[in-house]
Amino acid sequence: MKNKIYLFLVIILTPLAILSKPQTKSNLEKENNIMVQLQINDELLTLPLEDYVIGVVAQEMPASFYDEAIKAQAVAARTFALYNLQNNDYLTTGMQAYISVEQMQEKWKEEFDYYYNKIKNLVLETKDLVLTYNGNLIKSYYYAMSNGMTEDSLAVFNEDLPYIKEVSSSYDNESLNKFNYELVLSKEEFCSKLNISCSKINISSIEKDYSNRVSSLKINNKTFSGIEVRKLLDLRSTDFNIEVADNIIITTKGYGHGVGMSQYGANGMAKDNKNFIEILNHYYQNVEIEKYNV
Repeated sequence: MKNKIYLFLVIILTPLAILSKPQTKSNLEKENNIMVQLQINDELLTLPLEDYVIGVVAQEMPASFYDEAIKAQAVAARTFALYNLQNNDYLTTGMQAYISVEQMQEKWKEEFDYYYNKIKNLVLETKDLVLTYNGNLIKSYYYAMSNGMTEDSLAVFNEDLPYIKEVSSSYDNESLNKFNYELVLSKEEFCSKLNISCSKINISSIEKDYSNRVSSLKINNKTFSGIEVRKLLDLRSTDFNIEVADNIIITTKGYGHGVGMSQYGANGMAKDNKNFIEILNHYYQNVEIEKYNV
């Protein structure tokens, strides 16, 4: 059973100071903490924002990833949380996934000490760092894996975010066991999910965008957007191909909505000796990495 988790941040908004270089741990330890109120059922817990970020990173990104990729994820997660709090009284796990230390212990078992300390130390190395555009926090979308290109935010979320545009993400296909995925559905299940007649299945008028993702198509003369098909069929991405045989065979590339930072792409860049600042500046255009002051 899933518990509803609500997060409240008690903060005072102050100007952002631009960093010329990443903070060192010794400097970070001198900074004040932003405190988080975390509600689990009827219990209200209070913990530092950085502990919340640790819980988000632990759930959102594989702990085995390279250090610089994890640091990039920490900055993106922290920014996304603070951005959402500008227009919401609290955060939920629908915005970003979060797990507690106890859940980390269950997840990592005998490797808990190693992975927890790894993520904790990397998060603290980026303490208080956020992404801004023209002095404002950005909506730092991220996802698991691209199909080789990222998406424009306007195409997916109908948001014209100037700092999230299409860029190459060529490292993603190095994870071939995850990059390509095949889903097999019965014709009855396929038609039921799409609410179409199943007497005959005809797919036509397939239109794709610059990133090779499906923007629209017709199935039995009913027009769908690629995003609709992805949601209705629970596909990994909108880069999909549908084959009609005895069953319906759907192959996809990548995993996620494609907007913002690709986590597997970030890990590929980190493997190639790119640091977290280079990773973030690749996936989010014309942004500043700044210190969020309490």
